[in-house]
Amino acid sequence: MGAKIDTIIFDLGGVLVDWKPEYLYRKIFGDEQKVQWFLKTICTSKWNAEQDAGRTIAEANSIKIAEFPEYQKEIKQFYERWEEMFSGPILQNVELFRELTASKKYKIYALTNWSAEKWDKALELFPFFKEFDSVVVSGQEKTRKPFPEIYKLIIDRYNITPEKAIFIDDNKENVIAALELKLNAIHYKNNFCLKKSIQQY
Repeated sequence: MGAKIDTIIFDLGGVLVDWKPEYLYRKIFGDEQKVQWFLKTICTSKWNAEQDAGRTIAEANSIKIAEFPEYQKEIKQFYERWEEMFSGPILQNVELFRELTASKKYKIYALTNWSAEKWDKALELFPFFKEFDSVVVSGQEKTRKPFPEIYKLIIDRYNITPEKAIFIDDNKENVIAALELKLNAIHYKNNFCLKKSIQQY
C-alpha cells in the first residue's frame, strides 16, 4: 500500500461525459463510412487537439476550409453543433464522483482537454462540472494533456503531492504522462468499474 490518497483528478470527456464527434456526423452524413473518412481526414482528433491547446475556433475553421473548401459547411458544424457530440453524462461515474465529493475525504479536481471557447457551454450542459474543488481547462491554459506542463500546473497550483493523488483518464497517452510525473493513474475504459479501481489504492 502506497501513500494515503488525498486527491482525485478526473478527466471529463470519456470519463464523466460521453463525447464522440461521430454522434453529430452520423446525423450529417447518415453513412458510417463517410463519417469515419471525414473524422480521419478532415476534422481529425489532431486538428481538434489544437483548439484544446488554445487555438481559436475561427482559426481552426479557416485552416481546414482552405484545405477542403467543398466541406466548408460540415467543418463549421463541428463547433456550431458541438453539443450534439454528447450523449450525456456517464451516470455510474458521475454517481461515484458525487459519492467521493460527499465523503469529504479527498480534494477532487478535473483536468480536461477542452476548447476555452466551449467551456461556458460545457458548464451549461453539465452543471455538475461546477462541483469540483477546481477545474483546469487546457484551452484556457494554452497547453494540453499529455504535455507535462499541464500536469505540473495542476500539481503546483493546488499543492498536490503526486504520490497521494489518483488521475483518471480514458486516453492511454495521458495516463502514461501522469505516471511519469509520479501520479497514480487509472486508464478508464467503457463498462469498467471505476469504484473498484479507486478502492485498490
